[in-house]
Amino acid sequence: MKSGAPKGENCLVDMDSKAGDLFSAEPADAAESGGVMGRLWLPKGLSPSVAKEWFDRRRASIRPWAGFVDHRKFTKPRNFGELCQRVVRNFDTYNSNYTFIFLGLILYCIISSPMLLIALAVFVGAFYIIHLKSLESKLVIFGKEVTGPHQLGLAGAVSFPVFWLAGAGAAVFWVLGATMFVIGSHAAFRELEGGSEMEELFMEPV
Repeated sequence: MKSGAPKGENCLVDMDSKAGDLFSAEPADAAESGGVMGRLWLPKGLSPSVAKEWFDRRRASIRPWAGFVDHRKFTKPRNFGELCQRVVRNFDTYNSNYTFIFLGLILYCIISSPMLLIALAVFVGAFYIIHLKSLESKLVIFGKEVTGPHQLGLAGAVSFPVFWLAGAGAAVFWVLGATMFVIGSHAAFRELEGGSEMEELFMEPV
C-alpha cells in the first residue's frame, strides 16, 4: 500500500516545525515584555515578576516593627541552651524582618560610598553595551561566542578595576559583619513569642 512520503519523513517534518515554533516564540515574548530591556539576558528562573512576587511575599510576612524593637522584650538568656533556642526560633519568626535589615544595610553601604555607585554604574553600563552589540551581531572572543552568562562575566571583568578602587571587598565584609552583629544580637536577646512560658516549654527536658 503506497501512502506518498514515508512516515519517517513526515515525523521529521512535524518535529522540526514544532521545534521551530517552540524556540521562535521565546524572543517574541521577550520583545513584548519591554523592548531592549525585555530582551536582556537574566539567569534562568529570575525575572522582574518573580522578584516582585518574592518581595511582596516577604513584605506580607513581616512582623510589626513596634514589637520587633520593643525594649521590654529584650532580656539576657539564662544559659547557653536558652540562647541557642532563642536564635533558632527568632530566626524563624523574624525571617522577613531580618531580610529587610540586610537589604537596608546593603543599600546604606552603596549610598554612602560614591565610588561603589560609580562601580555599579560602570558594570550595568558595560553589560548593557555588550548586550546591545550581541543583538546586532554575534560577539566572538577567542573563537567562542559570548552568550548571556559570558556577557555578565565580561562586564564584571571590565568593571573589576573600578570595584577594586572602590573597596568593594571591604564593603562586603562590612555588610556581613554589621548584619551578623545586628541580627545576631536581636535574635539572642529578644524573648520568644509567647513570653517566658514559651521559653520554659522549650527548655523542659523530654
